[in-house]
Amino acid sequence: MSIALRIAALAFGAFVQGVAMTFFLFPHQISSGGAAGISIILNFLFQTPYSATLWMLNAIMIVIAFRQLGKSNAAGTMFCVTVTAVTIHVFSPFITEPLSYPAVDLAIGAIIFGIGLGILFRLGASSGGMDILALIISKWRGCKPGRTLFYINSTILLLAGFIVDVKTIFYALACQWISGKIIDLLHSISIEKYPILRILTFPSK
Repeated sequence: MSIALRIAALAFGAFVQGVAMTFFLFPHQISSGGAAGISIILNFLFQTPYSATLWMLNAIMIVIAFRQLGKSNAAGTMFCVTVTAVTIHVFSPFITEPLSYPAVDLAIGAIIFGIGLGILFRLGASSGGMDILALIISKWRGCKPGRTLFYINSTILLLAGFIVDVKTIFYALACQWISGKIIDLLHSISIEKYPILRILTFPSK
């Protein structure tokens, strides 16, 4: 994969993820992950912008996990974090109310979010936050990253739900389950069977 194509694929995955969060999840205060959960809590308590919190939290996490990710993946993850944060920052002012009912937006948002994050995982990158831990654990133990991410984030999402609104716990867990399934589906698709997906595979393959 050429560098330009890899950058374009990373940007696309991060953009798709940002769109899912901005248009479908954040309007209902549905957390898509650990970092997003913290962003929702801070926005609820102090009106801190989602994009600023996400970027700062992810920057800290990347520094902590720099050795495990390596320079290339750390740089790629920081790039994805920035693209996602910019996407949220640009589109958030136009979303003044939810697009539909919580269940509808949850389903659509979780699927789109899972596609975006699944693309990043296929490239060996992530959008930062708890995704970094999921990639590390997945690499060490050889387990599926989507399932690992679900267990890590569920604990954090419970806290966000109790502070903001108890019902968001169930929305958040449903979002994690749906997006996790999408991530694992994309992760398990055979590149040999679908050659066009070579642009979404790990550079080493």
